[in-house]
Amino acid sequence: MNHAALLNDFAPERRLNREEALNLVEINDLQPLLSAARHRRDWAHGDQVSYSRKVFIPLTQLCRDVCHYCTFAHPPRKGQRAFLTRDEVLAIAEAGKKAGCKEALFTLGDKPELRYRVAREELKALGHETTISYLAEMASVVLKETGLLPHINPGLLTSEDLAALRSVSISQGIMLESVSKRLCEKGGAHHGSPDKAPAARLDTIRRAGEKKVPFTTGILIGIGETRAERIDSLLALRDLNDEFGHIQEIIIQNFRPKAGTRMADIEAPALEDHLWTIAVARLLFEPAMNIQAPPNLSPGALEQIVHAGINDWGGVSPVTPDHVNPEAPWPQLVELSDVTSMAGKDLVERLAIYPSFARKPLEWVDADLRFPLYNRIDAEGWPRSDDWCPGRSDPIPATEAFLLSAAPNSVGGRVRAVLDKAAEGTMLTENDIVTLFRARGGDFAAVCRAADALRRRVNGDTVSYVVCRNINYTNICYFKCQFCAFSKGKLSENLRGRPYDLDMSEVAARVRGAWERGATEVCMQGGIHPSYTGAKYLEICQAVKEAVPNMHMHAFSPLEVWQGAKTLGMSVSDFLAQLKAAGLSTLPGTAAEILDDEVRATLCADKINTQEWLDVMRAAHKLGFRTTATIMFGHIEGYEHWARHLIRVRDLQMETGGFTEFVPLPFVHMEAPIYLKRRSRPGPTFREAILMHAVARLTLHPHITNIQASWVKLGQEGVRHCLNAGVNDLGGTLMDESISRSAGASHGQEMTPQHMEAIIRKAGRQPRMRNTVYGDAPAVSRERAFAAAAARTASESTSAREPVCAG
Repeated sequence: MNHAALLNDFAPERRLNREEALNLVEINDLQPLLSAARHRRDWAHGDQVSYSRKVFIPLTQLCRDVCHYCTFAHPPRKGQRAFLTRDEVLAIAEAGKKAGCKEALFTLGDKPELRYRVAREELKALGHETTISYLAEMASVVLKETGLLPHINPGLLTSEDLAALRSVSISQGIMLESVSKRLCEKGGAHHGSPDKAPAARLDTIRRAGEKKVPFTTGILIGIGETRAERIDSLLALRDLNDEFGHIQEIIIQNFRPKAGTRMADIEAPALEDHLWTIAVARLLFEPAMNIQAPPNLSPGALEQIVHAGINDWGGVSPVTPDHVNPEAPWPQLVELSDVTSMAGKDLVERLAIYPSFARKPLEWVDADLRFPLYNRIDAEGWPRSDDWCPGRSDPIPATEAFLLSAAPNSVGGRVRAVLDKAAEGTMLTENDIVTLFRARGGDFAAVCRAADALRRRVNGDTVSYVVCRNINYTNICYFKCQFCAFSKGKLSENLRGRPYDLDMSEVAARVRGAWERGATEVCMQGGIHPSYTGAKYLEICQAVKEAVPNMHMHAFSPLEVWQGAKTLGMSVSDFLAQLKAAGLSTLPGTAAEILDDEVRATLCADKINTQEWLDVMRAAHKLGFRTTATIMFGHIEGYEHWARHLIRVRDLQMETGGFTEFVPLPFVHMEAPIYLKRRSRPGPTFREAILMHAVARLTLHPHITNIQASWVKLGQEGVRHCLNAGVNDLGGTLMDESISRSAGASHGQEMTPQHMEAIIRKAGRQPRMRNTVYGDAPAVSRERAFAAAAARTASESTSAREPVCAG
C-alpha cells in the first residue's frame, strides 16, 4: 500500500481499518503518519491539551500478581501495614486539596487478600472482607471530607464491584496493556499474573460499559508485544467503545525498565516507536477520543509527543510521586504549560471525568456524585475556574478581568475563523457559536473585543437605560418551574415566603407612584395564579391606564398571554388584540429560559414549549407589538443549547423584526428549587456570563442591535465588564425587584438614575435615558426621575441621623 496516498488523503472523520493499520507497521517515514494524526486531533480537539490535577493515594501495594516490570507492588514487609489507614488516606487527600487538586487517584494492587494472610487479617480488623469494600469506604470518605473526586484503578472487577464503586467514584479504569496471550506464557512479562489475562481484562472493561462507568484504559508498549499486537489491542478497545461508548481516554504508555525487576535489562521502546503508536491510535479511534501519554515517562520529548496526536497528559500531581513509576518525577505544571505552548497548544485543566461525560451526568454519573460534579463544572463540563456566581457579591475573577483589559493576544485558528465570518456579516452556524462559547484565555479576550468593536460601530459610545418600575402583581403560581424561587402557593415548587395577590387599587397606586418618580414604563409580570383567566390581564391593563393614561405598559410574558388566551377559549392573536386595545404597549420576552425542548423537559416541563413561545412572539410582532427576548442560562444546559436559542431568536427577528433587545439573564441559584434539590449547576461562570453578551452581539447582528446586561444578576462590576463585551444597555432602574431577590440575589432592588449614569461614565461611555422602545425619554420625565431620587436620598440620609425612640 502507498502510505503517503493513504495518509495524505485521510479524511479526519473516518477511521483506519485493521488492514490499513497493519500496512503502517513497516512505515519508514513517520512524518506523513504524524501529520495525519495531528490534523485529525486538531480537527476534533482544537488547540487544547488537557490534564487532571490529582493526588495519588496508594491504598495498598500488595498484589496477587507478579508482573516482571513492576516496582509498585511488593510482598508484605515487616513492620509495614498492608493498607493505608483512614487518617493516612485523608492526610494525603487534604494535602492534594490544598495544592489545588480536584482528583483523588486510588492506586492499589489486585486482590491481595487472595494471596496474603496479612492482607486478610488487616482487612478484617478494618471491618472489611475485601479490598474493594475498603476501597469503596475510603473513596466515600475522601469525597465527603475533602471534595476531591475519586478515580479508581483497582484491577479486575465483577459487575457488583463496578456498581459499588460507581456510587463513590466519578470514573474508573484498568489498563488493558495487551491482548497478546504470549505475554502470559513462561518468560513473558505477565507470566504468573492471572489478572493480566487479556480476556479477563476485556471482560472488566465490557462490564464497565454495561454499568455506564466512565472508563480509562490503554496499552503498555515495549513489554514484548509486536506492533500488530498493539493494533489488535487498540481494536479490541475500539469494539467495546463502539458498543458502549464508555471509554474516556486511551493511554499509550511506554515501558521503562526498573532496577530490581526481571525486566531491568530490557531496552525501553524508542521514541519513534512511541510516536508511531500514538499516531496509529489517533487514526484508529473516532476523532473525539482522548489520546493520552504520561508526561513524566518521556522527559525531553514532550513537544514531539504533542505533535504525534495526543490531546491529554493524564493526571499530574503537584503533591505525590507517580507511585507506579517512582523513578520518573512529574514535570512542574508551569514547565508542562510552557512545553505545551511551544507545541502550539493551550494547557487546560479537566476533572477525572472528561467534559463529554460530565455534560451527561444523568447517564454517566451516580446520583450521589452528581451534585458535587454540578458544583465543579461549567456548561461544557470543564472545571469552574473560580467561585464567582451570579447574584452574589463575589469579587470579579482576576483572570478574566485582566484579559478584558490586556493588550490583544494571539487568537486560535478556529475562533479567528468564526470572528472573520462575523466581521464579514456571514450568519453564524450552531458550530460557530459553540466555538465562540468555548473561547478561553486570549480567545476569550478576542471574542469580547470583536463584540465590543461591533457595538461601537452600531451604537457608538452611548449606553442607554430606562426608568421603570417592576410590579409583580402575584407570586402565586400553579406551574412548577424548577428554577423559580419567586412563585409561592400550594402548587409551586418553593413555599418560602408569603403568597400575595395584589388588589387592583394597589397596582394603580404603584403605577402612580412610579410616574411621580419619573418612570416612563411599568414592567408587569406575575405567577400564573390558578384563578386567573385572560380577563384578569385585561383588568390589569385597565387599572394601569386609568391610573396613568400615558404610562407605557410593558407586560405579560408569552406564558401569560398563552394561558390567558387558552382560558378565554380564543386564539393567541385575538387575545393579543384585546390586550392592545386595553392599553398594553409592549411585551417582555421572558418565559423563554432556554428555547430547546430537551432542556425544557427538565427545567419547566409544564410550561409552554419552544414552538409555542415563538408562536406567541410571532403573533405579537404581526400585530405591531415590540418585544424583548431573553435567555436564562447556567443551570443544566450546554453550549449547543445556547447556540440553538440564539439562532431561533435570530430567525424570528429576521422574519418579523419585532425584538427591541436581547437580554441574557444568568441563573441565580441560591434559592432555586432545582439547585436546592441538587440537580443543577450554580449558574454560569464569569467567563460564560460575559461571553453570552459578546456572542449574542456577534450572532444577532445586524438584526438585533441592543444587547442588555442585568445589573441585578451581575452587579455593578459585572455589568461594567459587560460594557467591554458588546453591551450597550443596562436595562431598568426597577424600583421594586422581586424575582432575582427571591432567588437569593444580593445586588439590590433599585438603582437610581444618578447611580446608573455614574456607572456608565466610569466605564468611559455616555449615558442616555431612554423609553421602552429606545427613543429618548421625555425631558420632563428625566427631571422628575433625578429630582425624586435626590429627594429620596436626602430623606433617607436625614432619617439615618435622627435618634430612634424605644417604644
